[in-house]
Order: sequence, then structure tokens, then C-alpha cells
Amino acid sequence: MSTIYDFTAERMDGTEQSFADFEGQVLLVVNTASKCGFTPQFEGLEVLNEQYKDQGLTIIGFPCNQFGGQDPGSNEEIGAFCQKNYGVSFPMMAKVDVNGSDAHPIFKWLKEQKGGLLTDGIKWNFTKFLIGSDGQVLERYAPTTKPEALKADIEKALAVAK
Repeated sequence: MSTIYDFTAERMDGTEQSFADFEGQVLLVVNTASKCGFTPQFEGLEVLNEQYKDQGLTIIGFPCNQFGGQDPGSNEEIGAFCQKNYGVSFPMMAKVDVNGSDAHPIFKWLKEQKGGLLTDGIKWNFTKFLIGSDGQVLERYAPTTKPEALKADIEKALAVAK
């Protein structure tokens, strides 16, 4: 059985990130966009990051331009936007596809682990996946689920991780 630790992804700076580096941590993986109605969720994600990072939570953003062309910029532009407008300090990966034949392998795996309501496909920006410290998907959240609504599940996952 595979875990998220079996994957790698390109960071915004072009370097390769092995997810094995996050082994034993609780992860929140989010497909993001800079020009979306849900973009203000970056603020809530950063609040979660600040609140729980010292307890073992790592939030990882994956920009995606598949939904309404809402993240058309370069990786550099997206990173600067997130930092300037929302103070994002959690890791941001290079832009990826989350659906279709070119979907990033992490998102193919995430969707296999936790399918959606009607289809397994990601329906919009800011779909969130909570991964336990064992590298397995615990929960999938809809784009409309605000980051602050995840606190109880994050705290439960962090308690198990200790």
C-alpha cells in the first residue's frame, strides 16, 4: 500500500521535494488558485499553519489553473502573490494539473484514496486532503469548507501522531 511519502513534487523554485521528508507529520494538501472566489482561504490556511506547524502540521499548496483559468501566472508570480497578499509561509509546489491524463501523481493517488461526492475528480480550487502521520488520507474537504472548520480534525490527527 502506498503512502504520500512515496511521491515527489517540484517546488516553486524548481527543486524536487520528496514527500518522505514529511514522514511522521500531519499534512494538509490543497489545490490553490490566486484569482478565485475561494482565494481568501489562503488567509485561513496561513492561520492554521501558524497555529499548528510546531505541533507537526505541514500545509502544502499546489497551484492549479484547471478551473476557470484562475491561476494563469508563472510559479514565480503565484508565489509572490501568495506571500504579498496572504503572508503564505507554508510550502507551495509548482503549478500542476489535478484532473485528467496529466494530473500530478499525488492527486491521482489522493483521489483514489478519497473519492468525491459524485465523482472522484477534483471539482474546484481549494479542495483539501488531510493526511495522517502514517501517510494515509484521513479526510477530503470540499472547496467551500473553510480552513478553520478543519481544526478539530487536525487536532485529532496531531494527537494520534504524538
